[in-house]
Amino acid sequence: MNYRRFEDLPVWNAAIDLAVEIYALTDSIHFRRRRSLKDQIERAAVSVSNNIAEGFERGTNNELLAFLYISRGSAGEVRSMLCLLERIPAFRSLNSEIEVIKKRAESCSRQLKAWAQSLQNSKFRGERHVNQKTRRIDQAAREREEFLKELAEIRAKDKR
Repeated sequence: MNYRRFEDLPVWNAAIDLAVEIYALTDSIHFRRRRSLKDQIERAAVSVSNNIAEGFERGTNNELLAFLYISRGSAGEVRSMLCLLERIPAFRSLNSEIEVIKKRAESCSRQLKAWAQSLQNSKFRGERHVNQKTRRIDQAAREREEFLKELAEIRAKDKR
């Protein structure tokens, strides 16, 4: 499926949900005297969706890939900080919430990795590189594939 806007991307929406969950977590009283920890985990969480958006808007696969890996790194940073919180006795009462959020961050990481791998295996270089010539070539390839599919269906009917 081709996405026209980053807001339509499932991984961007998952990253936004991750940030919302982090903000809900850091709104608890446990973070009142731990401003630097609160700021760091919030910044890392927001960085996941922001880097997806920025990479998507850049218009080339190479730049998108770079930002996807930055985003994935931020998701890893969120997970690392959540692991730290699990080990700090003052946060023990939040362990069930932390576990749920860690799973969301892991899901974002997996989605980002899969997307990055598919881009690395793609011949498409990005929207910035699309011009009339590439559109004609792409259209001709789609028409050829459609014709070959129809031909195969006709041959299959003839063999029956």
